[in-house]
Amino acid sequence: MLLSSYNQLLVIISFIVAFLASYTALDMAGRVATASGKVAQLWLLGGGFAMGIGIWSMHFIGMLAMNLPMVMSYDATLTVLSMIIAVAASIFALWTVCCGELPWYRLSVGAVIMGSGVVAMHYTGMAALMVQPDIVWHWGWVALSVMIALVASGAALWLAFHLRRGPGRLTLMRGGASLIMGIAIAGMHYTGMAAANFPMGSHATHIGVNSNWLAVLVVVVTMSILGITLLVSMLDARQQARTSLLASSLAEANRELAQLALHDNLTRLPNRILLEDRLEQAISKATRENSKFALMFMDLDGFKGVNDAFGHHIGDGLLIAVTERMQSLLPGHHTLARLGGDEFVLLMEIDDANDAAVVAGALVKSIEQPFDISRYEILVSLSIGVAVYPGDGVDERELMFNADAAMYYTKNKGRNGFSFFQPSINLIAQNQRQLINDLWMAQANDELRLFYQPKFRAPDGPVVGFEALLRWQHPQRGLLMPDTFLPLAEKTGLIISIGNWVINEACRQLRVWHLQGKSQWSVAVNLSALQFEQAGLVDTVIAALTTHQIPAEMLTLEVTETTAMRDPDESIRILTQLTELGVKASIDDFGTGYSSLLYLKRLPASELKIDRAFVKELQEQTEDATIVSAMVALAQTLNLKVVAEGVETPEQQKFLTSLGCNTLQGYLLGRPLAADKVPELAELQSISELADSDKEPPSGPRVADAV
Repeated sequence: MLLSSYNQLLVIISFIVAFLASYTALDMAGRVATASGKVAQLWLLGGGFAMGIGIWSMHFIGMLAMNLPMVMSYDATLTVLSMIIAVAASIFALWTVCCGELPWYRLSVGAVIMGSGVVAMHYTGMAALMVQPDIVWHWGWVALSVMIALVASGAALWLAFHLRRGPGRLTLMRGGASLIMGIAIAGMHYTGMAAANFPMGSHATHIGVNSNWLAVLVVVVTMSILGITLLVSMLDARQQARTSLLASSLAEANRELAQLALHDNLTRLPNRILLEDRLEQAISKATRENSKFALMFMDLDGFKGVNDAFGHHIGDGLLIAVTERMQSLLPGHHTLARLGGDEFVLLMEIDDANDAAVVAGALVKSIEQPFDISRYEILVSLSIGVAVYPGDGVDERELMFNADAAMYYTKNKGRNGFSFFQPSINLIAQNQRQLINDLWMAQANDELRLFYQPKFRAPDGPVVGFEALLRWQHPQRGLLMPDTFLPLAEKTGLIISIGNWVINEACRQLRVWHLQGKSQWSVAVNLSALQFEQAGLVDTVIAALTTHQIPAEMLTLEVTETTAMRDPDESIRILTQLTELGVKASIDDFGTGYSSLLYLKRLPASELKIDRAFVKELQEQTEDATIVSAMVALAQTLNLKVVAEGVETPEQQKFLTSLGCNTLQGYLLGRPLAADKVPELAELQSISELADSDKEPPSGPRVADAV
């Protein structure tokens, strides 16, 4: 037999190629497993081709590394056939490990098929050697090479399957596995080469491809194919990772947007949009299963006062605390939502109406307990309206409307409780809705009116001015007092446009009186909280004064103490702008809010108006008398004039005058008059004259503030 030796460089290259082919196999398995559709098919075919070329090249380079005392030549057809076998076996291997599962029987069949392909590739390649006489085979080594091929194929499939996806150390694990697989593949090849014996006198037929330049060509082509494949795979993996990161970021952003779109930012409760969806689902389920559910519309009593007195940050803390207390009491499957402000809605499954009554009662009792917010102990209560499906509505809108109507019915009964919806309640709600609709048209239809209540210089006149008080001449309901419609105007936002109309109309009427010779008269207009906070207030006042040529000092704007103290710094800024024009500012309802003497001193007001609640029961040596005396003393210390409203008895008039009140106003002195009745006061210069002209005390409800 001819003695053979091996080119050490080519042997080392063959091991490197085996390692790269193994790594490519593992990497391609990962590419195919993470792709889908046509992309997965392209990776399967391309990866199988590159892997097959790598395995075949390792085999062919190993053959070229063998040195014999003769020129080696190869049959091109068999050589190409061996390469095709390697590619086919590689594609099959990738397909096997990219299935969802790899049970032992599938692994065994795959190992047999792939191992047989590798064996067929090797011995077909050996058959391509063009030598005479034929190779003599050592069948023991042949059997061992077949066993190595089968075991190596099984191990390769198992590793490739389990390393398709993995943690961040996947690359290092694939490298170690590739080294083991490369050694196994090389071991199979060189075991098979050891089985080949060349008899003495063997020689090449000198037909076919010469091996002198073939080794270099195969190495270059193989390295290029494997390198390009791995480079493309790395770029794709990086792009896929970047895409995955962007997709993850987008998904997170979508989740946050969904949270913002479907939940309240403050309490994290579902908002109106999500509630409507849950309500629709509840109706479908109740209809399908013939079951019931309750819809509770809830509103905090006294929440606005908390905001006004303590600030919005305390109000927000209260809403969060209320939410937590409610959630701790709610059983079973339910949805607690916040619609905005202090309005909450509870949707819950029930067996009968008693279940809803039990939960509503527990909520009312819980909320009436004190809340410790920051350093304050805050007391509020809860008004609840309950609608039960299917009896109280057939769709989402009707259920919400009826529950809301029942809630307002609870408020009208005295608050801090709950009421189930009844058809009679709906009539009240419909009346409210109709009144709101009419109010939208009242200004356009010229239905708003101003009445003027005279203000007298203490003790006995003359008339120094008027307070403008708003009325609504409703076409069907007659003359409506402001306490009937102003809360609706504030709720709908109409209060701003109505308030601007009041300022303009009062200035217009004052101009008429000035032209009639009463240039000493002034007019006072009440400002609502919303109107006081609107950005265009100063421009509205300037426009009214300019249009009607009214001296600024003849207009007094009354702001309640509560409104002024809601945001003292902002109130100071707004009132400063107004008083710099010459307009006078009055602090209305003084004594009912939570004034800070520091801010009161800084407010650019010219007068304080004592609330009628202190004047109503005013008698000497009473608590109210002590309070009013302190108010007057405080005003005089701050160099402010004092206006007392609600004067209804001579005793009140006498006592207030003795305290030092500058101006008196009330039923005793004069009731609100329509503008065309005011000229009658021109001849009445004192309170006594007016009293003699009108002996009958006015009847009807107490006059409410204009705006």
